[in-house]
Amino acid sequence: MVAPNSIRSEALQLLLGEVQAGGRTEEGALAAHERMTRIKMRLLGDRVSRSTAWRLARQHNWQSLRDAEYLAVAKLQADALVTVDPSLAAAARGIVPVAAIDSLLAPA
Repeated sequence: MVAPNSIRSEALQLLLGEVQAGGRTEEGALAAHERMTRIKMRLLGDRVSRSTAWRLARQHNWQSLRDAEYLAVAKLQADALVTVDPSLAAAARGIVPVAAIDSLLAPA
């Protein structure tokens, strides 16, 4: 798996929101974060991926680089984007192919 450097911070932010909303204990959130950090992932945040994200955001008039970072990584790796985020999947149309999450679980 390949993702932008920001993925772990985004995951931690989501967990913090769940704790603050009362949907998860702090202990549970930190345990979930620990499990996530064990997932083998190549994280990209180099000059090329950042400039590609910038170009995508400008071309599509996006107010944030968040989606652009994920799409830039998928585009540069010539790979499909796997996401459970419907808005990110919609943003990917015409830029990179989108694959179902089940494709990560399928035997090689």
